[in-house]
Amino acid sequence: MAKQPPTLMDSIVSLCKRRGFIFQASEIYGGIGNTYDYGPLGVELLRRVKEAWWGAMVTERADVVGLDSAIIQNPKVWETSGHVGGFSDPMVDCKKCKGRFRADKLEDARCPEKPSKRPGECDGELTEPREFNLMFKTHVGALEGSASVAYLRPETAQGIFLNFKNVLESSRVKPPFGIAQIGKSFRNEITPGNFVFRTREFEQGEMEFFVPPDEDETWYKHWCQARFQWYIDYGIDPAKLRLREHDPKELAHYAKATSDVEYEYPFGWGELEGIANRTDFDLSRHSEATGENLVYFDPQTKEKYTPFVIEPAGGINRMALTFMIDAYEEQQLEKDTRVVLHFHPEIAPITAAIFPLVNKEGMPEKAQEVAATLRKARFSVFYDDKGAIGRRYRRQDEVGTPFCITIDGETLANDVVTVRHRDSMQQENVPIAELVPYLLEAKGNWKRP
Repeated sequence: MAKQPPTLMDSIVSLCKRRGFIFQASEIYGGIGNTYDYGPLGVELLRRVKEAWWGAMVTERADVVGLDSAIIQNPKVWETSGHVGGFSDPMVDCKKCKGRFRADKLEDARCPEKPSKRPGECDGELTEPREFNLMFKTHVGALEGSASVAYLRPETAQGIFLNFKNVLESSRVKPPFGIAQIGKSFRNEITPGNFVFRTREFEQGEMEFFVPPDEDETWYKHWCQARFQWYIDYGIDPAKLRLREHDPKELAHYAKATSDVEYEYPFGWGELEGIANRTDFDLSRHSEATGENLVYFDPQTKEKYTPFVIEPAGGINRMALTFMIDAYEEQQLEKDTRVVLHFHPEIAPITAAIFPLVNKEGMPEKAQEVAATLRKARFSVFYDDKGAIGRRYRRQDEVGTPFCITIDGETLANDVVTVRHRDSMQQENVPIAELVPYLLEAKGNWKRP
């Protein structure tokens, strides 16, 4: 049987392992299903994505503040929010292959024994759907029992709602305003898959934007457009993006409206980020459950109201995967194939690679000086003095480094380095004294190739 060529996802997974982006968790023990560790380049990619998200959602805005709430909250929080009673997926089991599948996603599922067939089409009988709660249980305290049950949070949003009054009183903000946070969430997904697209442990970027009830539709449209544009600004191909509004039958119990920013992955269209109009559901529920007054009083209009909430929420890991998939290209050159990740320079794990042309004549020492200068200017730098320059270029192309800087004889004579641009492969001579502003300008002027 002929060997099948690797798919794009196969190539991405291979690249991630080979170059230190993502590893299988507990690999030397045989791993654990759909759980991953992020290597040296992976953590840098995640950090850059988080910084870009935080910059757009908090730093660049005067109406959004940050928060970092606890992963383990009072278990009554999840009862009030509806997660204990309603945060579940309908599951079916195949009596023949023992596979477990989401009942509402059978069209997308495949039999593990016969991948060409869907569950139920492979001579196996499916059980009746059963609800499976997605929250991870744990215990707090020295003794285990019903009184010690707690949960790992399935979303970061509830911690924001619980702190609405604290932030309102301490930060001198008033609606419309937002509270944002980035943090780990946990969902006991039965059918995770597609590499890190859906995992049980993931990082979220969520923002709850509190608005007067009569302004909810205006702000909902604003955040739908703003979040869609953010992905384009950071280099995602607009032709592979769409904003899909949910059908009323799809809406969560708390939502008046929801739209998903979707991306066309190698395995089909999938949600990249959701923007929801949660109305006043969460604040009202928590107020009723605790007796705490979460009504806002406007001292200017003398109006009292429970704010509506517009929520943009996305998985940081999924964002990073999407940037990687979208940036990946295999270019057929005259003598070889060039694998390149066309990351936006603000997303790239390494900003600049420093190469001494040869390991003699003072070039390594000069190269280290240039590297130190760039590190002091807060650039992420990689130093490489092994192999031919062409091979060093290829190694950096493969991990998405936008600039490679070579130190050669001209550098020693005139303090001029050669800057090679990843996307165009064009080279330019730049004085070392002008290198930092040159790179900053090149980053700012970057356009998707």
